[in-house]
Amino acid sequence: MKGEHAMTDPYEFRPVYHPAGFDDPLRVAVEEVRAGRWVAMRDLLARTGADWALRTSRTQVLGVVAAGTTTVEAWSEEERNSLDARVMWARVLVQRARRAHRRRYYGAQDLEVLARHACLVAAEAVPADPVPWVCLLALARLDEHQQRAEHRVQPWEYMLPPGPWGLLRRVWDRDQQPREAFHRVFEFLNGCTAGAAASASAVDFGRWVGSWAPFGSALLALPLYAYAESYGQQLEEARRKGREDPLLRRQWAEDPARGDALKAFHQWFAVVAHIEPLRRSVADLSHLAFALWAAHRYVEAAAVFEALGPHGALQPWVHLTDGPHRPGLAEGAFVRARSQCLSAARTSH
Repeated sequence: MKGEHAMTDPYEFRPVYHPAGFDDPLRVAVEEVRAGRWVAMRDLLARTGADWALRTSRTQVLGVVAAGTTTVEAWSEEERNSLDARVMWARVLVQRARRAHRRRYYGAQDLEVLARHACLVAAEAVPADPVPWVCLLALARLDEHQQRAEHRVQPWEYMLPPGPWGLLRRVWDRDQQPREAFHRVFEFLNGCTAGAAASASAVDFGRWVGSWAPFGSALLALPLYAYAESYGQQLEEARRKGREDPLLRRQWAEDPARGDALKAFHQWFAVVAHIEPLRRSVADLSHLAFALWAAHRYVEAAAVFEALGPHGALQPWVHLTDGPHRPGLAEGAFVRARSQCLSAARTSH
């Protein structure tokens, strides 16, 4: 792979974007769902079985894709007793409710009620499955003022704010490495409190998770999401005031951001090469590459870019642009950083 990069102009590299990432069987199912066919989705979930980590990631991607189609409706109509179809219906309705809420559509609240009901139905139908509870965590983000009691539960760690900790416990009881569940709580804390308090709560949560996540866990990358969100908010605030602060990026080269990036590299990324490719997260690798690059750890970042192979992600690279709705700018930042790191790695040998 290194030889291939050495012979190719890195600036000609164009990343591949696909929601399935490294998961080739999922990629096939996604394309079938887009075409309105559900059999590949059904068979994939049947093969996935009680592999909860893989089931959670696959249903998440399929739910996002299926939400813009009637594929799951067709499946549910054809196989009325399918438990997997019930879980996917919850995924689809949650995605639609989140999209309607984000766009402030009329009737968004009614759709949220339907989605919550679908989650509870799925949870009752498949008691061992963590996915319906993960879906309820995804819905928690819509309760911006924490009006529901289940979103104001006292935290596991006393320094953190109240939130949907009971729902997280439901997931934890079923899966002790629930990557998406912790990301949903992070999303909740980052979005349901105001201003600097939200950023601080999210960073504290990310660092807390990173402090106990076991060796090899993808949760070791969660603090990097918190730093990236905080960094993006600081940049946006600086631009709003009409100035750029050249010192903002320096925080990545200092602890705790640098320390958490290196911890993720040595304790999580170290095992990435030894797991099935379909279990690798493009988003996690992208955040790690960004954190190492921003910390001037170019050789380590190069290894992460190598692991990404042809895959790319716009987050968190969009924070380096002044046009968050222009993906081409984020891709350009990704490609330039990749080139810089691969070049540094070659000259270091």
